[in-house]
This record gives sequence, C-alpha cells and structure tokens, in this order.
Amino acid sequence: MIARMANTATNPIPQFPAGFLWGVSTSAHQIEGAADKRDPSVWDAFTAEPGHIKDNSTAAVACDHYHRYPEDVALLRDLGVDAYRFSVSWPRVNSPGGLDFYDRLVDELTAAGIRPVPTLFHWDLPVSVEETGGWLNRDTAERFAEYAAVVVDRLGDRTSKWITLNEPAEHTLLGHALGAHAPGKQLLFDSLPVAHHQLLGHGLTVRALRAAGVTDIGIANSHGPTWPASQEPEDLEAAGFYDLLLNRLFADPVLTGQYPDGLGELMPGDVEADLKVISEPIDWYGINYYAPTRVGAPQGAEIEFGGLTMPAELPFSVREIEGYPVTDFGWPVVPEALTELLVDFRERYGDRLPPVVITENGCSYEGLDDQDRIAYLDGHLRALHRASDQGVDVRGYFVWSLLDNFEWAEGYARRFGLVHVDFDTLKRTPKASYGWLRDVIRTQGG
Repeated sequence: MIARMANTATNPIPQFPAGFLWGVSTSAHQIEGAADKRDPSVWDAFTAEPGHIKDNSTAAVACDHYHRYPEDVALLRDLGVDAYRFSVSWPRVNSPGGLDFYDRLVDELTAAGIRPVPTLFHWDLPVSVEETGGWLNRDTAERFAEYAAVVVDRLGDRTSKWITLNEPAEHTLLGHALGAHAPGKQLLFDSLPVAHHQLLGHGLTVRALRAAGVTDIGIANSHGPTWPASQEPEDLEAAGFYDLLLNRLFADPVLTGQYPDGLGELMPGDVEADLKVISEPIDWYGINYYAPTRVGAPQGAEIEFGGLTMPAELPFSVREIEGYPVTDFGWPVVPEALTELLVDFRERYGDRLPPVVITENGCSYEGLDDQDRIAYLDGHLRALHRASDQGVDVRGYFVWSLLDNFEWAEGYARRFGLVHVDFDTLKRTPKASYGWLRDVIRTQGG
C-alpha cells in the first residue's frame, strides 16, 4: 500500500504557473460503446478471438459514453478541469454520420467552458485499413493524414489544441511485436516499419493540421526512465538498447529529425526524406508517464512480466523493481522517476524540446475511497513541480482517466477512473480522488 500523504488543505500542492492546463484523458474505444454505430476496428477483431481479453469482455458497450456524454461532461464541469483529452475513432468517422457524435461532444464541452483536446489515433485502426496492410503499409500514413484533415475540417472551428498519435511505442511493441494487443501480430523486430509509418503519419498530419490553420499541435508519447539491473556491462548494454527502443526511437525523430544510431538503416523507404516530415515542428510535447522500467541482460528463457510473455530471443529482459509500493496492476509507484525523466529530456534535447504536457498519468486501484490513488496523484504532481523548479517548461497535466473503462487486454479488471462505473447499470459514482483533484484544481486557480 502507498503511504498516505498529508491532506492537500494542510499540505497543498505547490502552485504551478498561471495558465497551467488541468485536464483528464480518455480514449474512444475504451469508453464510447455504440459499436453498432461505427465501422469495426482492429480491437473488435482482436476481442472476438477467444483468449485475447482476460475476462472475455468486449468494448461493444463499455461506458456507453456515446449516449451518456452529457452526463460525463457534467462530471468534467463539476471537477473543474480546463481541458478534456479524448480520442476520435477513425472507424466511427468512417461510418455514416460518425462525425456528428464528435460535433455534439465538442459543443457540449465548449458550452461547459472546457477545452476539447482531440487525439486523432489511439490504437483503434479500422479493420478496412488493417486489411490493406495496416501500419506495416506506408500508404496508411497518407490515409491517416487524409482522415485527420476531414476531422479538423469539421471540428477545427471550436477546437484549437490537437494530438496526432497516442503511444506509438506501445502500439508497435504490444500490438505488432508481441501480439498482446490488437492487431495481435508477433513480428518482434520486423515490426519496426510500424514505428516508422506511425511517425510518418504524425508528420503528415502535422502538415495537414497546419494547412487547416491549427497552431497548437502535440503528440502523446509514452516515456519512462530505464534503470539497469546492475552496473555490469551486459546489463548496462541491455538497458541502453531498451531505452533506445522505447524512448529515443519515438522521441529523437520528432525532436531532432534523426533516428538513434543504428536504427535509421532498419527503417523502410527514403528515411532521410521521411525524417524531414516526421520532424515537422510541434508546439508542445506530450508525455504519458506511469513507471520506470528495470532492464538487464537476456536470461535465455521466456519471462512472464506484467501480464506479457517476453520472448527469450529479445536482447534484454525486464526485471521487477523492488522496494516500492505497487498499483493493482503491479506497476511500481515511483513519483521521483517522473522528475528524473523530465530533467533528462531537457538535458538530452535542450532547446529542441518544446514545452511539455503530461498527457497521461494515473493508476489502477479498486474502491470508491481510493486513498491510494490520491497518494499517487499527490506524489506525481509534486514530482512534476520539482521538474518545473529545475527548469523544465511544463504546461499541463492530464489524469488517466476520467472513467473506469475497458482496459484493453485486461478487459474490465483494472480501474483507472476518478469516477467509478458500474458496468452492469453504467451508473457513475465519483470516487474520493475525484473530490481531491477538484479541490487541488480550485486551490491552483483552475
């Protein structure tokens, strides 16, 4: 269990700068439901195959946000957030009238004084696109930019802040290298074109958004410090390689216009020309942070870690991080690693790093009186403020997530929400953490 933190009223979170953006995040496939009102996605196909989802559930209904969005926007309004980060479902946009839902949602948000922050891709690729090769196919990057142009044309008059991709690292690793997520491919290092084509899609979409007059664009990449299992050379080498794959492979091209040494030549196409697109300037850099990773040399056998099967042929092995409390998901709770990550980013990228927004940070715990979640968020906000004190230009913080939801391969077994959802009745009940965050935002002047 996490040690309880002092009450914010007596031990307040330090003040963030004026204009700091307070928000919460969700994603379309995890909350919207209404599967009959959109085209199928790779996640529909994935969940239809037995054994892929731990509780054998689907997201066909999920939180039914599609029909209950006014209730959810009212929760956002009462929480006092400045902004709501949601994702637009490409399969829904592809269906007749699919953009009408996002029209209604954006209208509801703006009427409540909440800034809409759409993410254009959060893992739910249309099956029709997957059938033509998905992200292994270069054409998907072009198709993604074309889809983005349609969305911004419809919503751009009321929506100024946009995110291109969510966590291309996880979509590459879990969906295409290990097969733990949709579309369920097990390509290992042959999945690298997926990384490149997502990044290319990001750059092409930045251009499409700029052409539409958008001036506030970011990406939501997942990052965390990589800690070597020891100071032995083989562990240091393995940790360095893991850090290249999960951190620098997705940050360096966007921020510097170059792949880390040795990775560019593994990518398809005219990489030099593509990098000029991938590195189109963005206005801010989104970071999803949950935990650091401890990595050592390969151990010569498959390893079960965090619900994943890590193949023996990988040139590293992921190890347990001991000495820290863990969430219900088994993830270590290490707020100070967020400070470490952000300071390292500032030192690595210097003036190439634009202002930073934490686009996801959260934890899985059961119960309505979720004091462990309060302690987690308290600790990470303080860690974020320490990074700001050390010179990192931090502009916002989004909690994952507003609602308990369909947690991908875990189904409904993990609860990340500030608001409890009864998945039988769909009743929403704010948790203690919801009230805590509302008070924090009020004391911050949000």
